[in-house]
Amino acid sequence: MLLILLGYFAILIIVSRLSAGSYDNDAFFRGNRQSPWWLVAFGMIGASISGLTFIGVPGWVMTTDMTYLQMCIGFVFGYIFVAFVLLPLYYKLKLTSIYTYLEVRLGRAGYKTGAAFFILSKLVSSAAKFYIVIRILQVCIADKYGVPYAATAALTLLFIWLYTRRSGIRSLVWTDAVQTFMLLVALMLILLRVCSMLEMNPEEAFAAVMNDPHSRIFEWDDFISRQNFWKQFLSGVFVVIVMTGLDQDMMQKNLTCSSLRKAQLNMCSYGILFVPVNFLFLSLGVLLLMLYGKLDIALPASGDELLSGVIFSGVMGEAALLFFTIGVVASAFSSADSALTALTTSFCVDVLEMEKDQRLQLEVIQLKEKVRKRVHITMMGVFLLLTLLFNAIGGGSVMDLIYTLVSYTYGPLLGLFAFGMLTKWSPKGRGVIVVAVLSPLLCLLIDFLSQQLWSYKFGYEMLLFNGFLTFIGLWLMPRKPYRF
Repeated sequence: MLLILLGYFAILIIVSRLSAGSYDNDAFFRGNRQSPWWLVAFGMIGASISGLTFIGVPGWVMTTDMTYLQMCIGFVFGYIFVAFVLLPLYYKLKLTSIYTYLEVRLGRAGYKTGAAFFILSKLVSSAAKFYIVIRILQVCIADKYGVPYAATAALTLLFIWLYTRRSGIRSLVWTDAVQTFMLLVALMLILLRVCSMLEMNPEEAFAAVMNDPHSRIFEWDDFISRQNFWKQFLSGVFVVIVMTGLDQDMMQKNLTCSSLRKAQLNMCSYGILFVPVNFLFLSLGVLLLMLYGKLDIALPASGDELLSGVIFSGVMGEAALLFFTIGVVASAFSSADSALTALTTSFCVDVLEMEKDQRLQLEVIQLKEKVRKRVHITMMGVFLLLTLLFNAIGGGSVMDLIYTLVSYTYGPLLGLFAFGMLTKWSPKGRGVIVVAVLSPLLCLLIDFLSQQLWSYKFGYEMLLFNGFLTFIGLWLMPRKPYRF
């Protein structure tokens, strides 16, 4: 298995070299605006899914059946909004970092606040996802050779650095497409293996899933439930708007397309494909519950272990373990590499403001490239430290944790962009920083009080509430008319 994994790394490095073209900052940040839209759309599936989908989504059927699809339906409408509202704005302003828009509309304080929230959110959420995947690699491979967790994480990040360090986003468009292909192949092979063990053909397996009690998709009646349709649907819409449309990581790939129309084609195609892919993962979860029952194996305590538990038990064979490892690695790499590239881009453009210096002297260009390379390495170091921190903490459903974290850290971003797009005002001074920080803290307090007083716990709808509080806070600030 180690040789196969090393061969996989070698393929990624070869693909990145062949697709690299130039090694300058324009290639790293913008892909020279030459990416094929269909390639971007396909590659974004892997980047969005991440290694946690392999591990977490199948296990969700244990407690919430297939109600996650309600959120996925909301995703589709969110992608339509991003394609026809946000993308035209970004292309009109010819942005490299989407947070530059906040400087245009809300001033320097709003700009720096938005970029800071993105960097913080992306570092924490991506490191959490990466931590889970490294745990899988540790069990599958590293423990057999006595390699400690820290070394496994460091070596994996080193491989990512090797194929992203030169051309950044230009190479990632191609390597992510390769990794999405490997992810989907691994998923289909695991599904076929489970069907074989259940003595079903694909048609019989589909019918069995649809007739299983865990195939329940819609929850209409219980409004208190976090699985209520309208909560899940609206959360799905706004999660996509925030985690895709207001996220430099996801939008950076879209902005590498040569025209707005192609970027819109990419976004809509990708959005539609996201639903059937997640349906397959949830169907895998239902079939795994059947397999546990047939084999008379006790269900794991956590849904995150539903697939990995039966894989690691050995009952599905070495081939299934290989498919699982390749699928997890492919999805993890396509998520982590794009996150690190986006973090490097945001820090260089939004914090160091490298794009504002338009001098074309060779020594200035070379200096910028050196700075970008150093930032890239630094981001990897911080990423590694956070991954080790998550390993020290451990436990819990990490995927659910990430969506909850997003509600608090991406909420201010939603409020900032909404205020810029829906009003004709600009806040005065630096109070926008105070509003963006106080809003999630106030949300934490309100969530605590609602549980104590009314036994109501906020779910992903906290994202909307958080954005609303930020919007109201900006409206109450001293402000001036924005001159278009």
